Amino acid sequence: MTAEANENVTVRLEDDTTLTLDFGSTVSDLLGQADKKLIRSVIAAEVNGDEKDLSYVLKNGDKVKLIEAASERGRHILRHSTAHVMAQAVTSLWPGAYFAIGPAIEDGFYYDFSLPDGKHFTEADIEKIEEAMRKIIAEKQPFTREEHEIDAALHLFGAQPFKTEIIENIAVADASKGEFSAEASPESLTVTAYRNSDAFVDLCRGPHVPHTGALGHFKLLKVAGAYWRGDEKRQQLQRIYGTAFESDKMLAEHINRLAEAERRDHRKLGLELDLFSFPDEIGSGLAVFHPKGGLIRKTMEDYSRMRHEEEGYQFVYSPHITKGDLFEISGHLNWFGENIFPPMEIDGETKYYLKPMNCPFHILIFRSKQRSYRELPLKLFEFGTVYRYEKSGVVHGLTRVRGMTQDDSHIFCTREQMTEELKSILTFVLDLLREFGLSDFYLELSTRPEAKAVGSDLEWEEATKALHDTAEAMDIPLVLDEGGGAFYGPKISVQAKDAIGRTWQMSTVQLDFQLPQRFDLSYVGSDNAKHRPVMIHRALFGTVERFFGVLLEHYAGALPTWLAPVQVKILPIRDTHESYCQRVKQLLAEEGIRVDYVQAKEPLSARIRQAKLEKTPYVLAVGDEDVAGGTVGVNLRGAKDPIRAVPLESFIAKIKEDIRGHWINPTQGFVTEDSVDVQKQGTTPEARDNHSDL
Repeated sequence: MTAEANENVTVRLEDDTTLTLDFGSTVSDLLGQADKKLIRSVIAAEVNGDEKDLSYVLKNGDKVKLIEAASERGRHILRHSTAHVMAQAVTSLWPGAYFAIGPAIEDGFYYDFSLPDGKHFTEADIEKIEEAMRKIIAEKQPFTREEHEIDAALHLFGAQPFKTEIIENIAVADASKGEFSAEASPESLTVTAYRNSDAFVDLCRGPHVPHTGALGHFKLLKVAGAYWRGDEKRQQLQRIYGTAFESDKMLAEHINRLAEAERRDHRKLGLELDLFSFPDEIGSGLAVFHPKGGLIRKTMEDYSRMRHEEEGYQFVYSPHITKGDLFEISGHLNWFGENIFPPMEIDGETKYYLKPMNCPFHILIFRSKQRSYRELPLKLFEFGTVYRYEKSGVVHGLTRVRGMTQDDSHIFCTREQMTEELKSILTFVLDLLREFGLSDFYLELSTRPEAKAVGSDLEWEEATKALHDTAEAMDIPLVLDEGGGAFYGPKISVQAKDAIGRTWQMSTVQLDFQLPQRFDLSYVGSDNAKHRPVMIHRALFGTVERFFGVLLEHYAGALPTWLAPVQVKILPIRDTHESYCQRVKQLLAEEGIRVDYVQAKEPLSARIRQAKLEKTPYVLAVGDEDVAGGTVGVNLRGAKDPIRAVPLESFIAKIKEDIRGHWINPTQGFVTEDSVDVQKQGTTPEARDNHSDL
């Protein structure tokens, strides 16, 4: 027995508790001393800032933070471990299959494969893979960490071309650093792998759960195509997506959320409600809005314009193409070039580009004449259509497109005005988002990117602090996004949760000291000297298309009355009620209410069913008593029972209040004393049938 074996090891936990352990103790040994309840819930640990397996041997003075399965980091480890089990199952079912990479991702994991003989996964195969995975999990195979020198690793994974490419790239990358001494040459580098059976080993840095028995609450979701390393010129692979959680309860909740998200998919709703489409003849990521979708979009834009005008913004317009010189000066060709469509030549030599950004155009408007401090802050606003060269694999409905309209504002102000303007802008942004029905926010502060950034450290520090202080003053949770800023400045992103708990990035506010320098902008101050303005970039919707898609999913297509393309649908019981219905339609239209009339050519039940499918907020069923009494029967979308014999004047007043107030749920506050009295009185059998609940 060595002297070391008689020594103790002292470690410190996150709550500053210190524990003394025998020499050679692992994180797993620590759990029994820390809290026996943790033995089942902890699956890994952070030791001195690095994630480690429970089998990691602790050293004296280590600082240990335990990672529980129910935490975000714990779920990441669960999912990555489950991805290994999936790869093991696939290679056992398809001998000779190649496996590429299998990371944990948000809410799940995936693994990319190439099957022998050009085979492809089917839905039935998914069930087979899940069954094989459950057998592996039942065996409680231990995850064992291994280290291999490069040559040994290449030999170990010699039958797996994707793994050998990764290993070779590691060796080349490390060799290029030129940091090797005689004792540390490229040949002596090691890579880590994890083995959980004699038949399966995977290249991985870890950590993993102790054994496969710690897994089991998983589901495989779908198969998709993917290019190796995301390169369209490389081999196409088959990607299996899955998800995993720490319990069956959490898994079931997630699966339900996925089902609800599928029901709310804006692409599906756009087709069902006849709002927009993506014709093949136009191309991927380029939408056309149909009349109903166009009406929704117009309503959104008109309201935004009105609010901007109230806030002192001035409307500008800019062209869709420009000479390349503009984006050379701004830096977009250098820093954003991969997202810009290839140039077109005009007059045989001048290169023109589709614009990816509006900001350089607004800068030129500012620079078109000498500005005075009296003009500042100068707030320019444009619904400007821009174009991004997105890869086909990332284009997704309206939420990731190639042609988009940004509600773009650029505010030019003095250094002294900067703080107050930031506060005013962010307050305006949050207020307007709330009016569209989004209210659960947090803010994300994105700081200077390591590779792509211009400007001095001092300027970035000042800009970042100004945004940070503004965000903190909003009394909304703030998180840090290290390195996520634009090349010219840091930004605040408003992250909003929708009705089913998903987070969407909405508005952005960016503080920019750089572009005013690159374009040599100036204003004349009160001292008659020239000064450099500060520029604030702000997109409120982000893009109109994306915001449209998010709202559609948030409301599951049942948009609030003020946004609905048809706000009222009138259904006569019989043809004899048509004259009265036409008068009701005219009165509603005169009040600016969007109304549709459906003749009694089909049974009432069929017309009501169609109104349900179209998610019309108010459906008026009109019968004999309504004609005689000047009333309407009101079916509110989502209400349990219809409201019968509502005086027409009362209905008009209430729907106008709904539209004006941007009500989310018009069933609240609609019922009047008159309509309550009518409900108490009851109705004829004919009326009960004719006012069927929506």
